[in-house]
Amino acid sequence: MAEAFTVLETNILKSKGLSDDQIAAFSNVGINSRDDFKTVGDVATLRGLIPDLEEGTAQTVLEWALGHSLGSPTNGTAKVVVESPDAVYCIHCGTKQPKDYESGDLCISCGKQAEPILSCYWCGASGPGRFCRNCGAQFVPMGELDLAIHLKREGIAKDQIPSRLAAMSEAEKEDLWGRVRRLR
Repeated sequence: MAEAFTVLETNILKSKGLSDDQIAAFSNVGINSRDDFKTVGDVATLRGLIPDLEEGTAQTVLEWALGHSLGSPTNGTAKVVVESPDAVYCIHCGTKQPKDYESGDLCISCGKQAEPILSCYWCGASGPGRFCRNCGAQFVPMGELDLAIHLKREGIAKDQIPSRLAAMSEAEKEDLWGRVRRLR
């Protein structure tokens, strides 16, 4: 004999909008446990087995039984996009740049420099992107380069400088600028 829904599962199904007759109809078509819904798989099949089941209720029941949203990647509906390793995206608007893109070019969508050339506060190298290709330090905005260099001289770790600058208030930055100016 096939197993039946537990009392808890029956109460959950009722809370999802099913009637006692619909739960009994599940048993009549061979759906006797939460695992049986994996075989059913989708809303259309479930509604084909139980014709008086509303679409919204069927979707809610399947999402509960399968343990995920029916639109989520775990049910095989996700699209896989394979990008070329040399694809460049604008850091301002996210638009993919054409194949003939070179560092320093303007974005085809927003008109800003898609990959600004920045200087590294740690090793002095320059290049595009968010991180220095020479030492791996995260770039800071050009307006804060002198502040980052000063923090380096004060002995702050390379990985802490960008986060410390981002966390500083304007008053703290102005105080740091004062110390930078005194050293010049």
